[in-house]
Amino acid sequence: MITLKSVTLRRSAKVLLDSASVTLNPGEKVGLVGRNGAGKSTLFALFNGSLHEDAGDFYRPPQWRMAQVAQEMPETDQSATDFVVEGDSELMAAEDEVKAAEASDDGERMAHAYMALHDAGAHDAQARAQALILGLGFKTTELSKPVNSFSGGWRMRLQLARALMCPSDLLLLDEPTNHLDLDALVWLEAWLKRYEGTMVVISHDREFLDSVTDITLHIEGGKLTRYGGNYSTFEDMRAQQMELQQNSYLKQQDKIAHLQKFILRFKAKASKAKQAQSRVKALDRMERLAPVLASADFTFEFKEPANLPNPMLAMEDACFGYPPPDDAPAGTPPTVIVRNVSKSVMAGQRIGILGANGQGKSTLVKTVARMLAPTSGIVTEGKGLNIGYFAQQELDVLRPLDNPLEHMVRLAKEGLPAGQSGREQDLRTFLGTFNFSGDMVKQPVGTMSGGEKARLVLCMIVWQRPNLLLLDEPTNHLDLATREALSMALNEFEGTVMLVSHDRSLLRSVCDEFWLVSHGGVEPFDGDLDDYQRYLLDEAKRARDELKASLKETREVVTQAPPLVVENRKITARLKTLKRDQGKLEQLMLELQTRKHALEARLSSPLPAQDIGQLGNELKVIDEKLADHEEKWLEISEEIESGQE
Repeated sequence: MITLKSVTLRRSAKVLLDSASVTLNPGEKVGLVGRNGAGKSTLFALFNGSLHEDAGDFYRPPQWRMAQVAQEMPETDQSATDFVVEGDSELMAAEDEVKAAEASDDGERMAHAYMALHDAGAHDAQARAQALILGLGFKTTELSKPVNSFSGGWRMRLQLARALMCPSDLLLLDEPTNHLDLDALVWLEAWLKRYEGTMVVISHDREFLDSVTDITLHIEGGKLTRYGGNYSTFEDMRAQQMELQQNSYLKQQDKIAHLQKFILRFKAKASKAKQAQSRVKALDRMERLAPVLASADFTFEFKEPANLPNPMLAMEDACFGYPPPDDAPAGTPPTVIVRNVSKSVMAGQRIGILGANGQGKSTLVKTVARMLAPTSGIVTEGKGLNIGYFAQQELDVLRPLDNPLEHMVRLAKEGLPAGQSGREQDLRTFLGTFNFSGDMVKQPVGTMSGGEKARLVLCMIVWQRPNLLLLDEPTNHLDLATREALSMALNEFEGTVMLVSHDRSLLRSVCDEFWLVSHGGVEPFDGDLDDYQRYLLDEAKRARDELKASLKETREVVTQAPPLVVENRKITARLKTLKRDQGKLEQLMLELQTRKHALEARLSSPLPAQDIGQLGNELKVIDEKLADHEEKWLEISEEIESGQE
């Protein structure tokens, strides 16, 4: 088990954990929660050994194998499959040992190495890796693509697959859902439920935490508190604790006031001086309870739209996609992803856009947001349409070198919404309502955290007073409190919402209808999110069946290869089998020789006649087995030599 006993952790001068104690038992699935900056990542660093405690005792079983997602962006031309296979550290070590054993020409070592390679799962490593890759949303055609041909988000998915590929007793996951669509998220939940080791996960997705965790660790004010249950259970238990603590605090304040009143009344009277002094000592001894202050959670609201055109927009036989590259030959057609969409978006609609990865959800939103032009068809906007767009990649709408104030000034120059002021002081004040105050208003956006960038985009959207909100994965970098604030603001928004998100809690609370982008079209989805999850599982099964069918076709093609190619492959496979069998024989012969020497040593000392007869018979059996193994070993050696000629 993992134990912390009175552990103190510091980052620079800041104390993040102060005499914290907790125990995590084998096989527990732990959600690590707390405000940004509370120390969650620092505690992870303690778990993985990259940081050591400043005081107290931390223990993690030394024999435990650990896996976590590497944070660096992989730069390699390896195929996606090979990159993920290399995440299996035991398999890689076994392969290295086989190479070393073969180079040493040590039969015993080779035998052990081949057995270790088999135990490490070399026979199905590629299949296991490809199952992980496909589960995280890749296509079968991408299994052999170079890693560096994928975008950053997809490379981080490969890093996640690589971590899951590694056999482990302790799995550390820091925001594993950030780069996932809903289909990949559903698959990951199912995988983690089957994981048999101990898992610690940091996530701001409450439904994900509820699904995969059974213990919650909460960091607040330097303290680490363990709760039995998932995130929702933790919220209920914490609310009860806070109510009890507040009641205890109020009772204590009444008692303190009563004691102080007595002291003030009687400290000058000689007859009451002793009683007054005893009450002063009682006050000094009293352990003061802290008040439960109302959490200073971030809150905001969308202003009432100046007008609500109805319909907001209409699409008629519209096709969405991307224009040909600038260097493409003349006449190159655009890449079309979604075709023949004829739909209207009405005032007040709250639409959740669903669909597997790569089906065109973001392409649809970008086209409505005017970031892309429709490749064909007509998109008609209602008079007075004012769009607020939250891009999945915040830098699509932010400039890394500009600071928040410069972003707001530029918005003001582009046109003031009704009721808004463009004075710099007013813009600073407005930024302050989104926690951009002091020097932060002059900090370059490129140096900000993902959560700060997301808050700035929300700030810019709110200031524009939109009547149509287009939100493409707005929660990727938001903590739980800010997600809750966004959910509340969207529910109070009087305009229209079109939302793409893998945060099911947000989708459930905000959307009252769903569109499904699938197979090149957009259709209403008749069902709720639970129905959609079942639909995704069915789609995943269909994809697996297609992969099995394609692998079967590949095997059939291989069997129809030219005779010489097939023969060479057979010879290579036969040689590997022979070498493995030879190694096993050498191991058996070594064990028999060891046993024979032990028997001969016993027979050389005085023994009862009965023991001598028994040991003699055993020695005879060993000699017969050795002769048989040696004969087989010679036959295999001759076959190997002839096969290598």
